[in-house]
This record gives sequence, structure tokens and C-alpha cells, in this order.
Amino acid sequence: MHPNLTTALVALAVLVLAGIVVQGLWRARRIAKRAGGVNVVVGDEPGARREPALGAEPEATGEGDLPAVAPARPDGRLSPARRSVRLDALIDAIATLSVDAPIAGEGVLPHLPGANRAGTKPFFIEGLNSETGEWETIGANARYGEFQAGVQMANRNGPLNEIEFSEFVQKLEAFAQAIGASTDLPDMLETVARARELDAFASQHDAQLVALLRANSVAWSVGYLQQVAQRHGFVPGSVPGRLVLPALEEGAPPVLVLGFDAQAALADDPGHAAVRELSLGLDVAQTEELAEPFAAWHGAARKLADDLDAAIVDDQGQAITLHAFSAIHAELTRLYEALSAHDLAAGSTGARRLFS
Repeated sequence: MHPNLTTALVALAVLVLAGIVVQGLWRARRIAKRAGGVNVVVGDEPGARREPALGAEPEATGEGDLPAVAPARPDGRLSPARRSVRLDALIDAIATLSVDAPIAGEGVLPHLPGANRAGTKPFFIEGLNSETGEWETIGANARYGEFQAGVQMANRNGPLNEIEFSEFVQKLEAFAQAIGASTDLPDMLETVARARELDAFASQHDAQLVALLRANSVAWSVGYLQQVAQRHGFVPGSVPGRLVLPALEEGAPPVLVLGFDAQAALADDPGHAAVRELSLGLDVAQTEELAEPFAAWHGAARKLADDLDAAIVDDQGQAITLHAFSAIHAELTRLYEALSAHDLAAGSTGARRLFS
């Protein structure tokens, strides 16, 4: 037999064997799949999403639909995932863990995984409080008769992949073994396919608006920039070269981000460090529509431009006109409606998690 043909057949056999072994590691939980949408981007987009991975797409059942949530149990009761306040069957792949009798939280806590991430995807483990019947973060002073864990299927790093799913399963199996629980895991291949569809939906509905403010004449010092920005409600951010307009809701992401050269911000004498360009960004999915973040973005851009003697341009250096702002606003209105129609309204917990 020709050596190249022999090598190819051996490689194929190894791949088939690996596929059989991997497939046997997970029990099936059939989940429907979906995707679709629109996109709005202005100026540069430093947090641009990756496009969905290439490959065969699952069959569609409706324009713009999301993957279906986990089904009800065979006994007719709703799946625990539906009652959770932390996990969301729309964006999380959820596994259940059953125990023979309620377990004290103090005996469970030492066995929780040290890191609540699988690759770039967060995951959470919750317990069903035996007294209240509510899902909650596991605490020492409660007893739990059931557990569930969910790994997020997509974020701005892309869809959950096979390696990340396997890491999630490994950590969950170790936890289950430690507490004597049996597991009911989602099927890997279907979960990954569902994750790709969710990622496709998210990438088509993502919008990060960025306008650039460029000095018309003299450059600005960092100290002067900070003074002007603070007059319009901006405060220092968590990293050098960033100022943020805080949300009214405590703990919520900032409404706007004003960025400039980090090296200038770290200069020994900020009063003399020169800056000629700022970026003013709005992450649409992170703030609810009722807070009117677009109006805040547009208004801040105009006011800062007036105070700093700056032009408002896109990343190609073209002026963003009033007509352009109006067109963007109209497109965003359609985007807000599409997100709300899929239970992922801008500013909701699910939207903030998915578009992160």
C-alpha cells in the first residue's frame, strides 16, 4: 500500500475513534437552535465581535429566532433553570446535579471549583434551598437538595467551543464526585452548535458607537481634558487614559467611556502631556433604552467638542453630521426593538452578560 495512503487511513481511524470516545462522555439533552438580526457600528470599534465560526449551520425554523430554552421535565414540572435568578437557559448551557438527601452548604463550599470560568466563558453553580425552594448562590448556613450549573454559551470572545465545554464538564464532574451527586449533562455537540447560533445572533445585534474628537488647533493637556470632562459628569476610570460617565444604577456599567492615549495619562507631568484625539464610546447593549444613552452620547460629543474646540469625526476622519446622528438613532431604535423581542433588552442582565 502506498505510504501516503497508509498514513491517511491511520489518521482517519484515529479521528473516528476519538469522535466515538468523546461522544460517549456526554448524555444527550436535545435542545433546539436558532439565530438572526441587524448591526449598527459608527467610527472605530475596538471591541468588535468575531464572526461566527465557519461550517455547516443548523437548519433554521424562523427568521431571527434564538435557540430554544431547555424543555420542561418529563414529570411536567418546569426545569430548575427556568426558576433561577442567576442562570438563563437562553444563554447558558445548564446541567443538573442530584443528591440522595439534602447537603449542608458548609460541606459543599470546599469542593466548589476554584475558578468559575471555562476558557473565556463564565459558569456558575447554584443550590436549591431545601427550606425556601429557591435557587441561590451556595451558602454555609443552608441545606440543598439539588444543584445546577450553567456555562455561558457566547460572549464577545465568540461561541463556546468543544475545549471550553470539556473544561466545564471536567470541573463539574470533579465537584459532583466530591459531594456524591449524579449529573445530567447537556450534549456537547448540540451545545456547541447552539452556542454558534447564539453567537451569530449576538454578532448581528451588537452595536458599539465610537465618535472621535480631534483638536482643531492646539493640543490639550491631560489635566485640562480631565477638568473639562469632569464638568460634564465624567469621572476617572479603572485604567489610565479612561474617563467614564457613571450609570445611575449602582454597580451598572458606565453609560459612556471617554478614552485617550494611556501614555499621556501616565506621564510624569500630566499638565504638559499633549493629546490631540479622544474617543467617546457607547456600548449599546449595556444600558437600557429608557436611560436614553444615545442622547447622552450625542450630547456629550457636541458639548465636549464645543469646549475643546474639536471636530467630531469617524475613524476615517469624516465629519459625523446631524443627519448621520439622526440615521444612527433610527437604526438603534430598530435594534432595541429586536433585542427586546428576543428577551435580551439592552441593559438587562442577559444582554450585559452576552455582550461582554
